[in-house]
Amino acid sequence: MSHPIIKLFGAERCHKTKYYKEFLNSQNLNYEFLDVENNEDYANELRELYQNKRLNFPTITIGEKKLRNPSDEDVLKWLKKHESD
Repeated sequence: MSHPIIKLFGAERCHKTKYYKEFLNSQNLNYEFLDVENNEDYANELRELYQNKRLNFPTITIGEKKLRNPSDEDVLKWLKKHESD
C-alpha cells in the first residue's frame, strides 16, 4: 500500500510550523517541508491552493486534501482515511 504524499508548507521562524514538524516527526511520517519564505516556487505552490492566493501557512497537504492549522486529530484522521482508500 502506498502512503500519501505529505507536504508541510510553512516557515522556519513560525512556531506553528515548528510544532507541525515535531508532530509529523513524532508520528514517524515522511513528509516534505516547503519553506515558503525561502523558496518562491514553494510560495507559489501554496498560493495556488487558495482562492485568495495568500500565503496561508502552515498548511499540510495529504495527497489532495488541504489542511490549514489542523488539530493533531484531524491530521491523523485524514492519514487513516487515506490509508483505507
